[in-house]
Amino acid sequence: MKVKPNISIINAMIRMSAGFATLAWITSKMVRRPHRDSYKLVALLAGMKIAEGILRYCPMTAGFERFQEYRNDHNSENNHYNFDFDDFEAKAGGAESGDDSYNPS
Repeated sequence: MKVKPNISIINAMIRMSAGFATLAWITSKMVRRPHRDSYKLVALLAGMKIAEGILRYCPMTAGFERFQEYRNDHNSENNHYNFDFDDFEAKAGGAESGDDSYNPS
């Protein structure tokens, strides 16, 4: 799997700033109670945000983009309601014959 940047530089800077701020905050909290598991989890999440900013790659964004591509491909292939109105008028005889009074009965 080749990792290529999928977030902008501004987004990366915001992620790094938020990650460093959260890491500093949670480190100060860990000084008083070093054995709390929730503090370790938040520190891990802050480190992930810093890493996402450095690499400019977010796995959640990549997964969402892959899901959108899959959904668009799947809908375009299997959707029976996709039709072009020009084709519909041509089948009805309204577009090519110049007759605008189409009556199916």
